[in-house]
Amino acid sequence: MDTVKLSRLLDHQQNILSKIALGTPLNEILNDICLSIEETIEDKSARCSILSLKGDQLFHRAAPNIDYKYCQLISGVHIGPNVGSCGTSVYRKSRVIVEDIATSPLWTDLKELALSFGLKSCWSTPIISTQSKILGTFVIYHSYPKAPSKKDLELIDYFVNFSSIALEKNVESLKVKQLIVDLQQSNEKFMAFTKVMPDLILILSEKGEYTDIYGSSDELLYNSQSKLIKKNVKDVLPEKDSKPIMAVIEKTLETNDVQVFEYQLEVKNGKIIFEGRTAPIEHYHQNNPSQRHVVWMARDITIRRTAEKEVEKLAFFDPLTNLPNRRMLNERLKMCVERIKRTYKTGALLFLDLDKFKRINDSLGHSAGDKILIELSKRLSSVIRASDTLARVGGDEFILLLEYIGEDNKQANIEAEIVAQKLLSVFHEKFEVEGFAFQVSCSIGICLINTENSVTENILKFADTAMYRSKTKGGNSYSFYDPKLQTLLEKQIELETDIVRAIACGEFCAYFQPKISALGGVVGAEALIRWHHPSKGVIPPCEFISIAEQYGLIQQLQNIVLRDICFLINELSAENMIDEFFNVSINISQCQFNSSTLKTELLNTINDFDIRSSQIKLEITESMLSGDIDNTIQQMEELKEKGFIFSIDDFGTGYSSLAHLSAFPVKELKIDKSFIDKVLDDGSGFSIVQMIIGLAKSLNISVVAEGVEGLEQFEILKTMHIDSIQGYLIAKPMITHDYLAWHKHNRALFQ
Repeated sequence: MDTVKLSRLLDHQQNILSKIALGTPLNEILNDICLSIEETIEDKSARCSILSLKGDQLFHRAAPNIDYKYCQLISGVHIGPNVGSCGTSVYRKSRVIVEDIATSPLWTDLKELALSFGLKSCWSTPIISTQSKILGTFVIYHSYPKAPSKKDLELIDYFVNFSSIALEKNVESLKVKQLIVDLQQSNEKFMAFTKVMPDLILILSEKGEYTDIYGSSDELLYNSQSKLIKKNVKDVLPEKDSKPIMAVIEKTLETNDVQVFEYQLEVKNGKIIFEGRTAPIEHYHQNNPSQRHVVWMARDITIRRTAEKEVEKLAFFDPLTNLPNRRMLNERLKMCVERIKRTYKTGALLFLDLDKFKRINDSLGHSAGDKILIELSKRLSSVIRASDTLARVGGDEFILLLEYIGEDNKQANIEAEIVAQKLLSVFHEKFEVEGFAFQVSCSIGICLINTENSVTENILKFADTAMYRSKTKGGNSYSFYDPKLQTLLEKQIELETDIVRAIACGEFCAYFQPKISALGGVVGAEALIRWHHPSKGVIPPCEFISIAEQYGLIQQLQNIVLRDICFLINELSAENMIDEFFNVSINISQCQFNSSTLKTELLNTINDFDIRSSQIKLEITESMLSGDIDNTIQQMEELKEKGFIFSIDDFGTGYSSLAHLSAFPVKELKIDKSFIDKVLDDGSGFSIVQMIIGLAKSLNISVVAEGVEGLEQFEILKTMHIDSIQGYLIAKPMITHDYLAWHKHNRALFQ
């Protein structure tokens, strides 16, 4: 290369490097590179082009002397193993020299395009960055087939290096610009987030100086942001607030860990409860990298804490009276028991239940009852100590927990009795509701809490048992827990569970005792329930009926008996062993008789078996007629209209008014066995039986003698014109199968 060309080449180099350094637009620099090589290379027909690589496509960046249309058509070509000189060189990552485009297999798909623009040869050299990444390609075209000389290749490499510098600097420049844009966008997002963020973000130095503040408005700050920046926490806040804040900053920097805590401040918006979170920040200030900072997030949780208190109130307090509820009582009782275990002192639990409170709700409605409960809670609260817990645990049930009432049981008994008397005294004054005055009373059960009674469930159960003992005394009294009574109650509960199991297992069934007329014909039977227990054998009804009534199981037992009656009647009818007057008696208890579902239960069952209601005789006791007479008559009349017959069982032992007997729709009286046992005596027994029969006859009511065991009894009863008898003289109660056999062989036994 001569001196003139070398000088020109150096000028080009200086000019290009200067433009690169000054940040001249890339296209201008690449155009200059193309023009410089075209001017310097020996063949004046050379045309230079520079393409940049984006993904797997090449795009023209400079081609000052190549037809613009060709550049447009070739721009965007995908690189590959046979994509002309440019696409192939980038794909191969090496120089590709095509001396004759017309014959090169690399140009098969593109030669028509190149030749149409007068381009006959193409040398392509990939432009590679300092990190060995391909940035594009440097291309030399000629208007005739031509191979490069060694000097041509050296010159190309020289300008390829410039191209690499320009493209690489441009890539870096674009990265920096994009980074700046990204940072600006990120900063804008951050500022937008902090403007709408309900939380406060404070940057505090290790000395407690407010460095930066982000987040919500000044309402949550002690002062405006502008007045807080560069001020110290100790100078802004009172010592009672600043001291714990500084302690948190110190702990955060000392542990180098996140701290979570709650604190309260009196700010512009009032007294606020904050949840605070802190984390250390290193090198927050470039000009003072040694100073440490913490980021302090403050979240207003006042509403949440208030709501939690309301939820806690709902969870632990009765909404009607605002007294503690059963849940809180249980918590305090547990704590009380634990203290007593440690101290060996004595406490007490008093269970209060209002006497006959249901009548108030039934007569005036629940709102009236609620008013009485509210007033009562105030009265009870006024006579107890602040350390005691009075809780409402049910509709009209209250419990008073006395955590300490004595060093021993003797002292505790005396103190508990005094408290119980105080509680009863609040009922002396009547309760006035809606213009009515009610005299209310309560029953109280007391259980001492000591090392002997230290199981919370048992304490509540024992106090409840003692309360029921007060109920049995007539109410308006208090009773202490009696272990013997508890044993009885537990046996009853155990029996109730066993009854439920027995019903499910089909262990109950009806036994039948025949009833014969004075002439000896079988006119009916009485159904008596029996329990075939798998281990205890046959259990008579006197051992379980009262429990079944108490726990609401009597109707299920009644349905079992009624189904067995229907089955028996159908079997007897199928064998033509009974006439239309034959009926079977079933005992109806007081609670069943008062039930609104009795009629439905009876009708549903007999309809299922296609039994006439007149074949079922309902036996009620004499005492059931001594209550609400009008109501009783109405209930009986409704059942009579459906065809059922009524019989009064155990007549003579109750307290019914004989004057009212005619008012009841009764077809039969059954004289109690206690009178039949004395019928052979010349004394009152004979006279009472004769009087009952005479009274019944005058009212057109038939009479049955129960418990007839001897023939002499039967004979004398016939002289008194008894209608029918039943008892061991005839037969003992029998299971269905045995009764059917007996009836078949003995229906005319005494005829």
